[in-house]
Amino acid sequence: MAEIVYGFGTSHSPMLSLLPEDWDIRAARDRTETALPYRGGIYAFDELKDLRPLDAYIEQNGLERRKENFDRCRKGLNALADEMAEVKPDVIVIIGDDQKDWFQDDIQPAFTIYYGETVFGKGFGAAEEKQILPAFIPVRRTYRPSRDREYMIDHELALHMITCATDDEFDVTTSAKPPTGDDGPIGIGHAFGFVNQRLLDDDPMASVHVMINTYYPPNQPSAKRCYHLGESIGRAIQSLPSGKRVAVAASGGLSHFVIDEELDHRMIKAMKSRDVEAIFNEPEHSFLSGSSEIKNWLCVAGILSVTDLKMNVLDYVPCYRTDEGTGTAMCFAAWR
Repeated sequence: MAEIVYGFGTSHSPMLSLLPEDWDIRAARDRTETALPYRGGIYAFDELKDLRPLDAYIEQNGLERRKENFDRCRKGLNALADEMAEVKPDVIVIIGDDQKDWFQDDIQPAFTIYYGETVFGKGFGAAEEKQILPAFIPVRRTYRPSRDREYMIDHELALHMITCATDDEFDVTTSAKPPTGDDGPIGIGHAFGFVNQRLLDDDPMASVHVMINTYYPPNQPSAKRCYHLGESIGRAIQSLPSGKRVAVAASGGLSHFVIDEELDHRMIKAMKSRDVEAIFNEPEHSFLSGSSEIKNWLCVAGILSVTDLKMNVLDYVPCYRTDEGTGTAMCFAAWR
């Protein structure tokens, strides 16, 4: 039977590749927002200053703190990359969200498992570099290969996961072919490209991509549903009649764009202790906007609940980019 040998979770924010002095480019967009979710309310950016004490955020938004946080994130990512190189799994199952990378307003599945033999990666080359701000060139390179290419999919495992999920009464959407745009097939989304480029050095083993609609109403699956899908995937992997060694990955999160450190620590504690009641009882309003990507982690926690692997947090780094407390809380964790 196949064996789950390793798991990890990683943030995939552009801030991980954008130099700290350039985080203000992202902050400028925050200041135009009129609908930022935070603890059950929806606020305009200017209203955030009345919700929370600003002194702590002002201090953490200084350039020296930004640089310190940037370096900590880089060390966390490097540690995960080193561990993956050491484990050398045969296949990796990546859980990520699709933010209109593939799916648009015409169709938005709650859960999708891709089972084609290969999947397309859209290259990012010199011509496209000239069309964006120089500061964002390293960001694009972190999500996309240098040239168009195909990535191998573990077709057998993907089909087995689909069959088992269906048996477990999950109505998963399936895809065997990338959607097409005006210039041909659309490349894999940022959640999956980040893992390939930043952690696997664009030399990944075969993979399976599971896409969750964490972002867009009205059909976002609940935290409980994401965890239970993970349990189904975990059982499917373990029942695959092969000797494959499988790694699983959560891509995205934690809280953003309004950082909520208390929420993050609650969810980290719940995942570490396998406290499913804490996960299931967390209000759904905690998982809105970027913070919805925590559900990718909860799905992976569900997968790994069928194993004896234990969660170890390599680092948790709340990266503030405004004095009002917006940014992305980064986390890097491994299940060993």
